[in-house]
Amino acid sequence: MIYTVTLNPSIDYIVEVHDLKLGDLNRMNRDLKLPGGKGINVSRVLNQLGAENTALGFLGGFTGRFINDKLQADKILTDFVNIADDTRINIKLKHGDETEINGLGPAIRPEEAAELLNKLSALRKGDIVILSGSVPPSLGTDFYDRLINVCKQTSADFVIDTTGPALMDALVHEPLLVKPNHHELAELFGVTIDTQEELVTYGRKLLEAGAKHVLISMAGEGALLITKTDVYHASVPKGVVKNSVGAGDSMIGGFVGTFGLSEDLLDAFRTGVASGSATAFSDDLATRELIEKLRTQVTITKI
Repeated sequence: MIYTVTLNPSIDYIVEVHDLKLGDLNRMNRDLKLPGGKGINVSRVLNQLGAENTALGFLGGFTGRFINDKLQADKILTDFVNIADDTRINIKLKHGDETEINGLGPAIRPEEAAELLNKLSALRKGDIVILSGSVPPSLGTDFYDRLINVCKQTSADFVIDTTGPALMDALVHEPLLVKPNHHELAELFGVTIDTQEELVTYGRKLLEAGAKHVLISMAGEGALLITKTDVYHASVPKGVVKNSVGAGDSMIGGFVGTFGLSEDLLDAFRTGVASGSATAFSDDLATRELIEKLRTQVTITKI
């Protein structure tokens, strides 16, 4: 089983206003409410690919019920901890460049945090847990460490999609996959990266620190997959970018969903790149139909 963990989910409230006037009354031209959060995005893409998965995390209030209902309507298994506070709402204002206003997130009580850890204690060897997104401040800075420790105790694999110290601290526990983009990789090491060779050099440092596989997204320049023995480059399909939100999550969903079924690294890499591109070319997340179409346009080269 694949499990996704979203510690700070949201309703993503997408609002389109053509002629925005600050300090005045404005009317929406279009709006859309979607279940949001990086792990939830991964679950939705896994579902498109037919990879059975369970979405975990914290949900509360009427906003939490909306998210849970939406996921269950899409036949996604859910096992969230019900919390006392309301799940947040993130506003995505589309007026030229997109403006985001993200909610603070709920306060998670100690007993609620303990309930999530207890759910994960039922993991088994062969399960994959995807940890992604921000951590509510009330959980403290070490909550990912606590989740990873449960994974290690149960012999489950884990994928972590975060940045900064939380990512570096996780490497010693040998994550199955880490996925920084090229900017995040440079920030991790406090350097400027100008060439593909430098990306490979610093990507290998993540392997040396413990990661089993490193996937580096480079926007229009494609992506790199770095393993203990080889480095591969994937081209990205051509298309009009409509939506950057969720493209990285989609890449992880495509990679892990395929790898979990076949353990074929290059097939997983191809599907991951196609999934990220499919989301980038869509108003919402990738659909199976578009992923399959774009897979044929991804060229993988060993470098």
